[in-house]
Amino acid sequence: MEFRPDPAAYLRAHAKMVIAGSIAAGLLLIILGNPHPWVGPVGALLAIGLRAAYVRSEAMAEVWTLTDTHLTGPGGRSIPRAQIVQARAFLGAVQIVTRTGDKHLLRYLPDPAATARAIHPGPNT
Repeated sequence: MEFRPDPAAYLRAHAKMVIAGSIAAGLLLIILGNPHPWVGPVGALLAIGLRAAYVRSEAMAEVWTLTDTHLTGPGGRSIPRAQIVQARAFLGAVQIVTRTGDKHLLRYLPDPAATARAIHPGPNT
């Protein structure tokens, strides 16, 4: 079973970052007394938009494969399924925790909760 990133989930994640960054930047400029607080949201939009464009091809290439024995991912990661103690949906991604405490993140998935259940059908809390 393969888990591929979803372009729509990628765009949603970056849209949320733009909203949060715009609010934070605008409020910070207001608190600091800047006469042009509109610059904060514009800067956040440009910075996060450029990041989204720059990282997109790399993020969309992150494919994880689940077999009966292992979960393999980008960068040569290979996690024995017997070592996975937790798989949970976390901020629109799936966080994998192993017995040794290692953590891995599967990002930009169309249905993080279903992915977590497929990887570790036990309690995903």
